[in-house]
Amino acid sequence: MAERVFEETPEAFVRLKKPPERIWYRGDPSLLRRPKVSIVGTRRPSSYTREIVRTLASELARRGVAVVSGAAMGVDAQAHMGAGAAHTIAVVGNGVDIRYPAINASLIESIEREGLVLSRFEPGFRATNWSFVVRNELVVALGELLVVAEAEEKSGSMRSAEYALKQGKEIWVLPHRLGESGGTRYLLREGLARPILDMDAFLERFGIPSSPLTEYDDFLLFCQKRPTVEEAVAAFGGRVYEEELEGRIVVHNGRISLA
Repeated sequence: MAERVFEETPEAFVRLKKPPERIWYRGDPSLLRRPKVSIVGTRRPSSYTREIVRTLASELARRGVAVVSGAAMGVDAQAHMGAGAAHTIAVVGNGVDIRYPAINASLIESIEREGLVLSRFEPGFRATNWSFVVRNELVVALGELLVVAEAEEKSGSMRSAEYALKQGKEIWVLPHRLGESGGTRYLLREGLARPILDMDAFLERFGIPSSPLTEYDDFLLFCQKRPTVEEAVAAFGGRVYEEELEGRIVVHNGRISLA
């Protein structure tokens, strides 16, 4: 699969202090139009973290959300796999023609075919320590919010949290036992993050799960959040009434839901 360059820098990156001049990609750029959540964390997650991350990513995907992560071992891989290749965006720290790390090569290849792989580095560029830091900023920029699943205090995931704070993004973390995940405990202790204590409550902002959506267009994704009729008309005009007549949405007590 050949790599391509975006004709225009994706909007989420334009707002950065130093926007990338070019973004290369492989896959389906329409995923950028979906609601997005960034998930990051340690390369050596506990079994608890792996299970929760996969469940969380899967539930987000069922709600039409694209899960964004960095294609690394550990939490990143669990997030991509939980969402499914067609519902995830991988931001890499090397050229998109290089599948790194090798242990995730088949996963990255599947995302190239069904999802989206992005990089600000030209083809042929091999990852370095600093390029992962650059990648982390882009991962955070794409998401509406950041989930730090598990992290130590001095880690790349904590650098991602710094980016989120600078960009004004909400940070959420998984709750852990005492003595574990010092980075997320620090974020909680300092009032910089909120814990996901109830997954259903956390997911409510992204609407109810579909069974599943067969079309990922902006209108259907919008309606999953049960907007008011006024909100929907303001955003989509007459399409609201057309979809109601077609039986694809239902209006009840002034709010819209999928039929």
